[in-house]
Amino acid sequence: MTIDAKTFVDETKKLGFGLWTGVPCSYLKPFINYVIDEPTLSYIGAANEGDAVAIAAGADLGGVRSIVMFQNSGFGNTVNPLTSLNMIFKVPSLVITTLRGEPGGPHDEPQHELMGQITPGLFDLMQIPWDWFPSEPELVGPVLAKAVAHMDTHRTPFGLIMKKDAVSDHKLQSRAEAKPLTPFAVAPWADAPRPTRREVLAAVQEVTADAAVVATTGFTGRALYALDDRPNQLYMVGSMGCASSYGLGLAWAKPARKVVVLDGDGAALMRLGAFASLGYERPKNLVHVLLDNEVHDSTGGQFTTSHSVDLAAVAAACGYPKVLRCHTPEEVRDAIRDATELTFVHVKTAPGESGSLPRPKVTPVQVIDRLRGWLAEGA
Repeated sequence: MTIDAKTFVDETKKLGFGLWTGVPCSYLKPFINYVIDEPTLSYIGAANEGDAVAIAAGADLGGVRSIVMFQNSGFGNTVNPLTSLNMIFKVPSLVITTLRGEPGGPHDEPQHELMGQITPGLFDLMQIPWDWFPSEPELVGPVLAKAVAHMDTHRTPFGLIMKKDAVSDHKLQSRAEAKPLTPFAVAPWADAPRPTRREVLAAVQEVTADAAVVATTGFTGRALYALDDRPNQLYMVGSMGCASSYGLGLAWAKPARKVVVLDGDGAALMRLGAFASLGYERPKNLVHVLLDNEVHDSTGGQFTTSHSVDLAAVAAACGYPKVLRCHTPEEVRDAIRDATELTFVHVKTAPGESGSLPRPKVTPVQVIDRLRGWLAEGA
């Protein structure tokens, strides 16, 4: 049997789910098409499955239940954020993955064979409970009730595995809106001493008392914590490269609150596709600050490739309406303070970290809970 997409979606709306994000699969086609076409629903297309998990996690921080959808062949891309973001920070998301290559099921392409065998086991291995996606209307309510009960009690994700033809066909009616690019003149970097990471972060803190700040994993989060631990700051752990997607979800859920993402060159390069999602969605309240020291500082100073990549030009090409090169902490500070649209702030910093950086004494769950409380106070 099959269900209509509307049957499932209507039930999720009753339970407070407000954002859908993911990467398409032919099994998901009617489902995603319906969500995109329905004007009362919101869908953010992600460049890869891990970014979708991070977008949903950010929206959850902003108070919006979210659903992540993807093909099981991309399940591996989600393991990092699911295990080191959702499970560590206790972020519940409903995860729907398809079962391409189902053992004993319909014939499928050879690349799906192994993943079809291990998809249920991956959920088990990550300690994420799951159930089969309902293929009968009367099962929709009970399955979603089970998922929400787990998410509310344990604050961790719940999975649904969708078999072929679980949802009846829905032809996509919508068309993507073409968004013009802002011309960006590529100017050379000034030949001047580069500021340190801490100098730039201190300047950031001067103008972010009323902003939610998401700091990428590694020395950036630890240095921000060392300068001044604040309830409006989130220090990412693991989930490298997911800070900007996390910020996108949060900015979408909290449009009246400025969100500042502090990214690193190694992390940004790892998930460069996130730039395209950000540049298309263009949340006016998000400032993406890239601290680029051209090395993986926290792992021994190995070089990244950012010395030969113009990441500011990449952001402009991906649709960021405002892109700035900043050479001093003061320029970074002013760029954040004056931002009124999606802005990319690229600053070259000196590699290295003076002295030993403390690790946060607050746990990830404490960090996210106090930030959630801080956001609620200003809602």
